[in-house]
Amino acid sequence: MNKKVTVSILGCGWYGLALAKSLIAQGIQVKGSTTSAEKLGTLKEHGITPFIVDTTADGINFDPAFFNCDILWIAIPPKRKAGEVDDYIKKIQQIVEAAKRYRVKQVIHISSTGIYGDHNHEVDELTPPEPTSVSGKALLDVEDLLRAQTAFGATIVRFGGLFGPGRNPGRFFAGKKNIPNGQAPVNMIHLDDCIGISHAIMAKQAFGHTFNACSPYHPPKADFYTKAASSSGMEKPEFIDELNEWKIVNSVYVNEVLGYTFNSSNYP
Repeated sequence: MNKKVTVSILGCGWYGLALAKSLIAQGIQVKGSTTSAEKLGTLKEHGITPFIVDTTADGINFDPAFFNCDILWIAIPPKRKAGEVDDYIKKIQQIVEAAKRYRVKQVIHISSTGIYGDHNHEVDELTPPEPTSVSGKALLDVEDLLRAQTAFGATIVRFGGLFGPGRNPGRFFAGKKNIPNGQAPVNMIHLDDCIGISHAIMAKQAFGHTFNACSPYHPPKADFYTKAASSSGMEKPEFIDELNEWKIVNSVYVNEVLGYTFNSSNYP
């Protein structure tokens, strides 16, 4: 990898911060954004060049130096409330305009497998998305917006359910009873694979693609979350033995284009 590459990460949350630290470990210059002045010091402690980037539906407040980069990573998810989802699309439009203005060449956007909705079949990158949630619909609109751009190349990465250090899946249902849809297959991705796939995209220069980033392991929800709770010493959840709405998300291009293999040891 070219050590002179500069990456700007818009949104240094759970995934964005881990990505930043992993890139810095490879000698890559990383600029990271936050909306909170209190977090600037935390970013700097990790070797990230920190910036305040405050985006609203009406405008964006930023230092132009943040957009002086080779690759812009957009890692800010939409909120779940309808009004806030509308604002999310407008925020991304502001970011797109800034990226074009400062001639960013590559944009990588973190989307979600939630764009597919649960329609009781398997899906992959060639399956037309049919989102049912407001956040899923917003993410699909953003994907379409980014792909329509001609000033930069856009890569879309649709993560499955996120888990890993600091995000223990056992805590989601620990001790709960009568949880519905216990036989529905899960669509998850561990942080290690999130980072591995992200590095593979850069290493392969795989820009202009859409990737489903979801583990090929799809145990029933009851099995996955019960094992996760037990292995963490949490009270076991109890699921209803039923199969209602579901989907299985396949990641065809992660292997075909990136040559990446998921780490099976991370999945309970």
